[in-house]
Amino acid sequence: MAFSGRGSGHRSSRDSAPGPRFAVFALLSLICLYYDQRDGWLGSVRYALQGAAYPLQWLVNAPFAGWQGLRSSLSTRDDLRREIAQLREQQNEMAVVALRMEALQHENAQLRALNLAVPPLVTQRLAAEVINIELSPVKQRLMLNKGRRAGAFQGQAVVDARGLLGQLARVGPWSSELILITDPEHAVPVQIARNGLRSIAVGAGNSGELLLPYLPVNSDVKPGDLLVTSGLGGVFPAGYPVATVTGIKRDPVLLLTQVRARPLATLERDRVVMLLWFDATHAAAPVAPVASDTLPQVTLGAPTDAAEAEPSAEDTTTEVPPP
Repeated sequence: MAFSGRGSGHRSSRDSAPGPRFAVFALLSLICLYYDQRDGWLGSVRYALQGAAYPLQWLVNAPFAGWQGLRSSLSTRDDLRREIAQLREQQNEMAVVALRMEALQHENAQLRALNLAVPPLVTQRLAAEVINIELSPVKQRLMLNKGRRAGAFQGQAVVDARGLLGQLARVGPWSSELILITDPEHAVPVQIARNGLRSIAVGAGNSGELLLPYLPVNSDVKPGDLLVTSGLGGVFPAGYPVATVTGIKRDPVLLLTQVRARPLATLERDRVVMLLWFDATHAAAPVAPVASDTLPQVTLGAPTDAAEAEPSAEDTTTEVPPP
């Protein structure tokens, strides 16, 4: 058995001392540090290495990204429908909230207009809400949610922000019935604001018309004239707007003028109305009618003075028969 000339303890060139190689690598490191400190040379090297490593990073992340995409694409139709239903429900809720906010803003504006429209002779006012409405050719009535417990009374004047509505016809404990000025059974003493001509406006049986049937044929009335309350009748104060004249027809045969007027109040659309209390000492306060039992009672054919009906004791003489 032949053996090579080299013994087992022979050291190859690889096993030589690391000094020269260490020196070479140390020198290269110093050179790299110098140029990196001076010109940023290693930044370019890092940039190139990062670009070269990106495909490998993409390949490593590709399975995870593919799994995520597969999960999102495998979402069931029921889940999507459930999500759409939830979104629609939220949309409907937001729409209801928006409508409610709009209604509240409109109601606040209406209440502010009512407060501004109240005449100065009012000592107390009460807002009431319309809970029922009945508009027909034979009856024009509204049901309000305020009654005797809130201080309402029969015959009380009711207005809105634009004009006169009517008066309370019936009052219960917690509700009351308002008869509108357009009711055929209702009449309002009015006068023309332009010239002070007085008359009576009666309901025509529909919410858009009043009639003035008691004006003479030569009355000074024109289309567009404003009708206001005259203060007579003991219910409504003087000067509150009622209606606007829309049509005039003169009948020489009947010697009367047929006048039609349009109420200023929004009778069909009012939701909140105002009940009023007046200062009886104010100049524009309603004038109560004189009761019939306070008028002097005169009987035809009879003396009006008791002194004339009965002779005084001084004027009475007694005849004495002759002896």
